[in-house]
Order: sequence, then C-alpha cells, then structure tokens
Amino acid sequence: MNDTVLEIASQPAVWAHGLALAGEARAALAAPGERTLVLGCGTSWFMAQSLAELREAAGLGETDAVCASEFVPRRRYDRVVAITRSGTSTEVLDALRRLPAGVHRVAVTAVDGEPVDDLVDTRILLDFADERSVVQTRFPTTLLAMTRAAFGEDLGHLVADGEAALATDLPADPAAIDHLVFLGTGWTVGLAHEAALKVREAAQAWSESYPAMDYRHGPVAVAGPRSLVWSFGAVPASLDDVVRAAGALPYRDDRDPLAQLVLAQRFAVALAAHRGLDPDHPRLLTRSVVLA
Repeated sequence: MNDTVLEIASQPAVWAHGLALAGEARAALAAPGERTLVLGCGTSWFMAQSLAELREAAGLGETDAVCASEFVPRRRYDRVVAITRSGTSTEVLDALRRLPAGVHRVAVTAVDGEPVDDLVDTRILLDFADERSVVQTRFPTTLLAMTRAAFGEDLGHLVADGEAALATDLPADPAAIDHLVFLGTGWTVGLAHEAALKVREAAQAWSESYPAMDYRHGPVAVAGPRSLVWSFGAVPASLDDVVRAAGALPYRDDRDPLAQLVLAQRFAVALAAHRGLDPDHPRLLTRSVVLA
C-alpha cells in the first residue's frame, strides 16, 4: 500500500471537505461578467481547461485556459487564476509576474507560505487535499468538485459515486492492455487529458487523449486488440461501434466523471504494478518543476 494508492482512496472524504468551500470558491472563481484566464502546468493545466469550460458553461463570462509556460500577455483579462499544488512551479510564478497592473490574481494551491502567495490578491488553500505523491490525484479532483459546486452544480451524488468507483472492478485486466485512449467532451476533455497523463506518469505506458468526436479523425487508426478506449461523461455511444470495429475495447459508465477519473487512476496504478513500477517514484519526475 503506497502513498498514491492511499491518496486515491481518500478522495470521496476529501471531496466532502472541498464541497464545503463552495462559497469561498464562488467569490474567487465565479466573478460573473469578468473576463478570466486560468493558468497551470501539467495536471494543473488540464484542470484549468476543465475549469474554463465549466465557468463559461455556467454563463459567468469569457474564460480561457493557457499552459503557463506558453503564456504571453496579449489579451486583456480582469482576473487570472493560477493553479499550482506546490505554489513553487517556476512557469506559473513567471506568468503571474508578467501580468499587467490592475488584473486580479487568484491562486489555488495546497501549501501555505510558498512564493505564489506573494504574487496574488486572493488565495484558495486546499491543504487538506495536498499529497505526498509526485503524481497528483486528490488535489485536482477536489479542486474541480469545489469549482463545480461553486458554479451552482448539485453534487449530492458525488461522494457516493466516488466510493463506488473505489469498490468496482477495473474495466480490463492490465496485463491485457498495452494502449489506453481517453475521450471527453466539454469539461471532461480536461479529465481525459489528465487520465492519460496518470498512465504515463505512474505506469510509463502508451496513452492518448482527445475530444471525443475528434477520435475518428485519425487517432483511431492505431487502435487494436490490446487498446482500451475510455469515455468520460456524455460521449456519444456511437463511438463505441468505431472502437469495436478497430478491434479495441470500449469502456464507459454512468458515474460522475470525477468518479470515473478515480477508476482511471486505479487502473494506472494497477498497470504500474503489472509492469513492476512504483507509482510513488515515477521516472524523471519531481513534485514541482523549479527551474534555475
């Protein structure tokens, strides 16, 4: 039982804590009518994509998501939200420093007293969702649970769905899978990218992710009998026929997409175990990227 496994299993209880912060998050993240940018790197960038889609879909205003390392201050924003678990990621800090005066800066982080604190006007601290692991699991999912509640979504089912995802069987034997593809639509495209990253980080395995309807525009060509194609959220059921025609195994379920991500995290860890890898010590990775 390693830290990654324990943190995956803790998510339903941690989500309940995050949901209680919906009011604080609404004040910091909703800002109705303001033009907003969300920044992050790695997992945090994928969460930024989901957050941006959720905010626009809730009718709160124009929202962009940009990888912090690619940020160039060309557009005008009223508010910039930086997602950084550690509060130390160099590219996120540099992006905040490049913002013009007058922009309201918000950080969502898991650690108190780090450099990001001095660069923002408002901070949401999710220290109860922090992780010992390099591979992020409960911090990003708690962020999205809190955000969805802040934007008005009824998540009364979420904790139970998460508990069910911890108890259910995996969708396939990891020994039978060499290739994973994750598909999403709307805000779950970010979840698809995050699930694929977990497989690469924890299991050093071949994984891809796409907006669902783009999958047939080329990527399906590499699917085969040892491919598992996993759909998050309201992906059209017709894609399963495309997957089967390629000889691959489709998977989807009716639980909340965050609970589906929990199951994908479990699969990544199981695949790591099958490959003789320790997800607590992923190859070439550190908890935060701090550049000289």
